[in-house]
Amino acid sequence: MKEMKNIFKKLFGFAVLAGSLASCADTNYPGGEVSPYIGIYDIRNLYKGSAIDLNLETMEGSNSLSAVVISDHSGNNLPEGMLFVQDARRLSLLRGVAIPLGDLAKEYKPGDSVIINLDGTVLDRVDGLLQIKNVDQNRITKVASDRPVYATLTNTAKIAAKPYDFESTLVAIVKGGYTYTPEPGQVISGDQTINDGFGTITVSTDANSTLANLPQYKMANYYGIVFTKQEQDSVIAYQKMRTQRDLVELKSVYKVPKAIITGWNNDPKGSDNNHEYMQFMATEDIDFAKTPFSVVTTNNANASTPVGFPQKGWATGGMRTYKINLTKGTAKKGTFFYVGGTNGLILSSGSTSIKHANWIATHNYGTTDGQGFGTKTTNLLANSGNTYGIAIFEGTDVTEKSIPEDVMFVASGGSVVGNGFGYRVANNDFYDIINPITLNEQPFYRSGSNTNNIPYNTPSDAGYFNYMGGEYNMTLGRWTKARVKYAPLLEKTSVLEDIENPEFATKLVY
Repeated sequence: MKEMKNIFKKLFGFAVLAGSLASCADTNYPGGEVSPYIGIYDIRNLYKGSAIDLNLETMEGSNSLSAVVISDHSGNNLPEGMLFVQDARRLSLLRGVAIPLGDLAKEYKPGDSVIINLDGTVLDRVDGLLQIKNVDQNRITKVASDRPVYATLTNTAKIAAKPYDFESTLVAIVKGGYTYTPEPGQVISGDQTINDGFGTITVSTDANSTLANLPQYKMANYYGIVFTKQEQDSVIAYQKMRTQRDLVELKSVYKVPKAIITGWNNDPKGSDNNHEYMQFMATEDIDFAKTPFSVVTTNNANASTPVGFPQKGWATGGMRTYKINLTKGTAKKGTFFYVGGTNGLILSSGSTSIKHANWIATHNYGTTDGQGFGTKTTNLLANSGNTYGIAIFEGTDVTEKSIPEDVMFVASGGSVVGNGFGYRVANNDFYDIINPITLNEQPFYRSGSNTNNIPYNTPSDAGYFNYMGGEYNMTLGRWTKARVKYAPLLEKTSVLEDIENPEFATKLVY
């Protein structure tokens, strides 16, 4: 496992990094000395729908390309005879391009640093792929080997939105799964549709490649080169992996949470004291008298005590965390339930009563300490500033080691993680207990890749409600559409249906 981690650290990065050659110090810009090197970003922008000759005039004084090879033909899964290179010379934006070389293409390995003389070549889109043609061996100078090969960590929605930006580049699609649960013996050969929680993409594997008989994993990371094709009036992107190392199975346990966070009102218009509330959805029938739960919130203002990193995690107490127990009532699968202050109004004083909603627990947090820990407060959830968070746990005994059923954080500031202390996360659409790229443990918010959060609504005291709309697939046991915040402005006359609108709410699918 350690060897595998080292291989991937060497081959892949997690963000687009500029420059793989010393020549990156030169740039093309008006008024300065023209660099002999042109970036692939600029080359791609020269193409306007028809073939163009590349020369000193069309490249505005430049004549060469300095890039890193990303193609690997040892797996027999890439188009034969095609070399793929990428760079990030312009604006630190990674771009790639294909170069037809024939048998010569397989002699270059990922990480080879090359300089290519482009003066006299032709840029054209052939079979859907933008290519630099008329390049032969005499035009290519290999200047180094084993240079870093960076993969863009992205998602399928971004690729679908701008396919040409990703074409011919190496990308990492993480936490990809099928729209069904693979059976033992199913292999990846052919065109497979992968969902990463943001959308879908086809992963294409040739039947005669060394990858063809790799198993279909329930969840995996897919590294590969992006290709495009024209379908009617649309440009469709798809991915081809290069070798078996480009498919990495993820073995983290993604259990089905019994309840998920679907919304909250942290900043009602008017007083927040005893008026804040949180909305959840049950994913199974729950009798809270038989199966108790608890909801814990955290505020991390600089003046909140105890100060420093939360040594007891969600159970830190004081002004940092506050617990409300859920020990009575029921919630049917797929329905909303609420936890919060006792007033039961949709938008603070003078607004519509929503006491007829399914309130599983109400607690006057303005006058009463939390149930187990937490000091009474006029603001359960902050309106601005440092991080606040919401977590729901099965059971009422929450300790430093307790893992939530679901968790969500707003903003990023404050002393939330360090010295082995922090707020534990659940495996959900926002967070991962095991880093899906490095496979290292990252149990807390703000550790490793667990940096996703919801921004504060502005201005404050306006009356926004935070809808978290996504799609949770009960059959697959995973988020197939990550939650996205929709924040409508409520009015004092708003009604319960305004915050249970199925158009924006999270959906359970089967």
